[in-house]
Amino acid sequence: MVSDKFRHQLRQEAKTWQAEGLINESQYELLSQRYQFNTLDTSARNRFIVILIGLGSLLLGLAVITFVAANWQDWSRELRVFLLLSVFVGVNIAGFYLWRYPTEQWQNRLGRGLLFLGALILGANMALMAQMFHQSGSPAGLYIVWGIGVLAMAYSLRLTLLGILSTLLIGIGYWWGFFELSGLEDFSWLKLVLQNMPLLASLMFIPLAYWCRSRWLFGISAILIIVSLEITLTQIEFPNKFLASLISTTAFVLPPALLWGYDDNFWRFRLIDDSSSKPFQIIARNLTLTFLAVLYYMFSFQFVWNDTQPSLVKQFNPNDVLLLINVIFFWVLTIWQWLHLGQRMDRITAVVGSMIAIAAFVLLFHLNIAPISAFAIFVFNAVLFILAAGLIREALATGERRGFWGGIILLTLQIASRMLEYDTNLLFKAFVLFLCGVGIIAAGLWFERYLRNFNPEQ
Repeated sequence: MVSDKFRHQLRQEAKTWQAEGLINESQYELLSQRYQFNTLDTSARNRFIVILIGLGSLLLGLAVITFVAANWQDWSRELRVFLLLSVFVGVNIAGFYLWRYPTEQWQNRLGRGLLFLGALILGANMALMAQMFHQSGSPAGLYIVWGIGVLAMAYSLRLTLLGILSTLLIGIGYWWGFFELSGLEDFSWLKLVLQNMPLLASLMFIPLAYWCRSRWLFGISAILIIVSLEITLTQIEFPNKFLASLISTTAFVLPPALLWGYDDNFWRFRLIDDSSSKPFQIIARNLTLTFLAVLYYMFSFQFVWNDTQPSLVKQFNPNDVLLLINVIFFWVLTIWQWLHLGQRMDRITAVVGSMIAIAAFVLLFHLNIAPISAFAIFVFNAVLFILAAGLIREALATGERRGFWGGIILLTLQIASRMLEYDTNLLFKAFVLFLCGVGIIAAGLWFERYLRNFNPEQ
């Protein structure tokens, strides 16, 4: 859908073309009908009305909040509960009606805004209700329950905005609860949710992302799943050195393998009719490349290998069984996905798989057989260079700026980091930084000139 700014500019230009004789009156009318020039003034007036309504509603809301705060302690608990529920129900009903049955475009937007406000009021009501009935608990639990409530609203209304809000709320609750995990009782509901967050997040948010057809929701959900999976792996401890090193290696190998093997055809659940489209696979693979870039860059430093040792304990903790179930589930899922990928293996998938396998082999050898710090540093620097060069090569083949600049930034960071990490004189550092700056400018200018003559069909 074209923006109003573009239509304003086009109407002005079309009038100029008509005055200069470049187009006749009938052609101008065709442009006017196609781009709806007659609705521009109405759209501007509607936006002005929305701004006025929004500003007035904000002031009214502040007045109501101030009035309630002034009389809150004097009111009975029953009246306060009735007021909280009335505001929540009233805002959501008004939002649903404006969103579901709009007569103008601004009413649909206002309805979405009211539904989002209703989701925020839900959290405020939960906090105030807990305070009134003297229910204490962890803030992490409040955020998670709040997020689950907003998730139910997102599923019932099929709204991407509410789904993203739910993901953020549950992510905040999970991060907050991670620091309180040791103080929670065994098998409490909050501890069970925190320990099984990778699996729960997959079941809660991935189907919703397909139902809403939202790439943003899928991307944020995938980040939450990977972060919670990484935290889960850091909590598992073994008395056996090999098993402990295997868990440490899994933390760096499983997430990129899981993301790269992701295929929309496995998980669409008939929510997308076109079986040939894969709207989320490209997002998962971009996240894979980002994870690998951060991983290889981190392991290219010398100090990382001096402190790389698996976590050992005297006895296995039975409470870690739930954590292991999540890890085993994602390993099985990853292996199944890669078995399907093996049936139609392409060049890029083979390269990414080799890079992941190299990282796993080097880590396991270093942790179990013999320290190979120098060799590992060389390998990860070489693989990081290959990744950067591969991004640049694919960008030249497809004409995408993002991949090109990603590869350039990786190469620059690698060269600058090696120069700053090792003992070199200031004159040499200045010379290297100068070359990096000149190289980035020259590469950017050359790539822009290349794009002007780029033909994807060649």
